[in-house]
Amino acid sequence: MGLNKNRVQADAVVVGAGPAGASAAFYLSRAGLNVIVLERAVFPRDKTCGDGLTPAAVVELLRMGINPRKSPGYQTNEGLVVIGAENRVELPWPEQASRPGFGSSRPRISLDQSLAMHARTQGAKVWEGCNVTGPIVEGGRVVGVQVARKADPLAGPTAKDQELFEALTPKEAWPSEGERQAATADREQVSQLPTEFEVRARLVVDCGGVAAKLATRAGRIKLENRPMGVAARTYYRSERAKEANMESQLELWDGKPGESNLLPGYGWMFPLAGGVVNVGLGSVSSTSAATKLPYKQIFKSWTAATPSQWGYNSENQIGQMKSAALPMAFNRKPQYQGGLALIGDAAGMVSPFNGEGIAPALAAGRMLADAATQAFARTGEAAFDSAMEAFVQHMSDEWGGYYRLGTVFVRLIERPKIMQACTRYGLPVDRLMVAVHKLLSDGYERHGGSIDDRVIAFLARLVPKV
Repeated sequence: MGLNKNRVQADAVVVGAGPAGASAAFYLSRAGLNVIVLERAVFPRDKTCGDGLTPAAVVELLRMGINPRKSPGYQTNEGLVVIGAENRVELPWPEQASRPGFGSSRPRISLDQSLAMHARTQGAKVWEGCNVTGPIVEGGRVVGVQVARKADPLAGPTAKDQELFEALTPKEAWPSEGERQAATADREQVSQLPTEFEVRARLVVDCGGVAAKLATRAGRIKLENRPMGVAARTYYRSERAKEANMESQLELWDGKPGESNLLPGYGWMFPLAGGVVNVGLGSVSSTSAATKLPYKQIFKSWTAATPSQWGYNSENQIGQMKSAALPMAFNRKPQYQGGLALIGDAAGMVSPFNGEGIAPALAAGRMLADAATQAFARTGEAAFDSAMEAFVQHMSDEWGGYYRLGTVFVRLIERPKIMQACTRYGLPVDRLMVAVHKLLSDGYERHGGSIDDRVIAFLARLVPKV
């Protein structure tokens, strides 16, 4: 890594230290590249999310050497409970060749920090308090980024974020002394730089989230014909944290189910470590114009009608309710062009089927590094770009058809009568729900597997890719 007063040189610069950025940094660094990650906030920092990790996410953590069953801070689960139209269906995670038969969960305020620290173990520099203000474009290529750092990089996180971290994270999952020292070393390095500087790199990776400011300023405009979701969540101390399954409620009522007013959206409860649950609600629209609902009022009406023993009340609430947009189905393209790659929410990688973004973000970081390892062995821009096209193709092969099916799914379920019919007549059919569970959770085998896997894989190959 080259370092002078106003310009830093690296092989790759990763913008954003969420799951996508941490995964990319981990694998790129493990391949021997000099990697700098630029994170606007200082860890720990909160991110609005359901915090659920399906087996598709767990398998990516395992690939990185993280076993949620053995790592503090994670809560494993056995499957998903779906509730709607007076039906309650338990759907265990299937044990498959490509994925484990368990899921997990961890609040993003500690998950993201732990993944960033994990990237540091491979040699990545994670520079916190660094806001990327724009791309550096030369000859039509993105060759770096402009950065404005915090006045005092050693100041640490906000008091609110630190308080939330301590409330949600068991002490055994707090950073170790060695991890704190590594973070301090990176912060001290940032403090030696001017308040405005630039980072130059052959590969720039935008993992900056739904806003995708870097990609937008580089001319990557989001596609308006992709679904967009919105989710809102908060945390409660609750006895339900002991439950073995995540829960999805397809109908939200402001009183007794079936005898009160049906509210818009769907709800969830994900058990977390430390006696806490993530409770939230969401909605999805088939276009980029995300549904505009009074989430706070809906949430208040819904939780007020839940059993008192669940503890969904202000006395047990931890932190504030927060909401966020969920960009879906590759809503920003191209995923690589002229030195700039997009992954995670910046590339619109949230699944239209279930709103999950962590699993594809982690996988995309791995795929990106696979292609980049080959690209950095090439000389010349054309050869570099040609090697990086393997990343774009891999993304398309993995999710292009699947997300196309997801866009059709969203267009169907946003029609109330169709959604009600699916809930009433589909949920009681056990055999059907096993296949639907695989489809909605991206839990099908791409090659081989059961008849369910083969049918889903065939359909994903048959339809045009998004």
